[in-house]
Amino acid sequence: MTESIKAQFIGWIPYVIGAILVVQFVGLGVWQISRAQDKRAEQEAFDSQSGFSSWSDGMNIRSFQKLKVTGRFVADRQVLLENIIVNSQLGYYVVTPLRVAGDSALLLVNRGWFPRSGPDVDPAAIDVKDTRLTVRGRAGSLPRAGYKMGESIPATADWPKRAVYPTFEDVAAALGEPVQPFVLLLDPEDDHGFYRHWVPEEMGPGRHYAYALQWFAMGLVLAGLLIWNYRKRGLES
Repeated sequence: MTESIKAQFIGWIPYVIGAILVVQFVGLGVWQISRAQDKRAEQEAFDSQSGFSSWSDGMNIRSFQKLKVTGRFVADRQVLLENIIVNSQLGYYVVTPLRVAGDSALLLVNRGWFPRSGPDVDPAAIDVKDTRLTVRGRAGSLPRAGYKMGESIPATADWPKRAVYPTFEDVAAALGEPVQPFVLLLDPEDDHGFYRHWVPEEMGPGRHYAYALQWFAMGLVLAGLLIWNYRKRGLES
């Protein structure tokens, strides 16, 4: 390779890298718009629900659908979801299985947020009767982490079990029984729960649109700089 060709090749490297970055910036902007549209759809689904529908095993469930279910709480096998912060205070979500019928998978009921006041939780403070009752709530899911390390639920014999962003499979393995593929977020008006303020993810569509604008602006600025530098280089040669 001659020196001139080598110099030309090296000279094009910044443009290639810059072009790749522009494409990535645009891709991130498009992804943020997609997330904003998803959040808007979630908000609309949340706001559009009215009355409570009776749930039965195998029934198709929509996100945030209002449901009412009759069964018995499995009070001796509760799961405490850790690292939940409400009003700047650390606490747990108390998840209690509900046995609807003898042969159906357990329904996980998120009974709300319970503040953490020490290293251990008094089981009596989160106890619930195992009498047959009807509970109401919205169809939801387990909290998800962007990244986690280690096992979600320690393999101990103690209950309640503490869990760090478990999956439904993790909870089913700990319970030794299958679970339904959704969580019932206990209605704030129902008894047997703790602090509850269920809303779609707090970062709404507006924030995602703002992020998309930032990514597009960065891509536009970088593309403009590349074009300006290329034209300047052509005039100087």
